[in-house]
Amino acid sequence: MDHNSDNILLTAEAWLDQGREVAIATVVDTWGSSPRPRGSQLLIDSSGDFTGSVSGGCVETAVISEALEVIREARPRLLEFGVTNEMAWEVGLACGGQIRIYVDALLSRNEP
Repeated sequence: MDHNSDNILLTAEAWLDQGREVAIATVVDTWGSSPRPRGSQLLIDSSGDFTGSVSGGCVETAVISEALEVIREARPRLLEFGVTNEMAWEVGLACGGQIRIYVDALLSRNEP
């Protein structure tokens, strides 16, 4: 796990306690040269506020956009970015590697 994961999870807990709707994105696989290691996380709320990183800035905007949809739909997504993916070039993943990012909504302890 990334050394900042504890901070991300503590922040997630705080945001949930504040009544915010939250999603978390986690790097689950990497190939070749990737900007962030497996386990790196990005926390996003329904207002688009975020903390953490899954790509050092390369694909964060796309991941945030997908996370907002995950929050709205309550359905997780597995995202893939790499040099063979046209969207990756559009959002700037030009490091030559590939990453897979799992995005899921988090529920507060009070939600079923």
